[in-house]
Amino acid sequence: MVAIEAFRKLALSFENVTEEPHFEKTSFRINKKIFATLDHKNERAVLKLNEIDQSVFCASGELDFYPIPNKWGKQGWTIVELSKARTAMLADALSRSYQNVAVKKK
Repeated sequence: MVAIEAFRKLALSFENVTEEPHFEKTSFRINKKIFATLDHKNERAVLKLNEIDQSVFCASGELDFYPIPNKWGKQGWTIVELSKARTAMLADALSRSYQNVAVKKK
């Protein structure tokens, strides 16, 4: 299990990250682009993964990571159930999400 404050601390540990409201959630951004959101009410996070990373993290079968069940999920947006997630796995996924968004497209 990952506590909300632990997720927040992890997300803010990356260089140049800002925390901003995003509708009823909290977003974490790099270069004004969202790489993660946090839903306090439902104790969930959403990460922006690439297709390969999404398939790897969702393959655990424990239902702690799963694609958003719509077109956003097909674009890599992945839900993380914080009550089921392991800290090390979440930290790795969050790092990949940050890197995916932080890298400038050429």
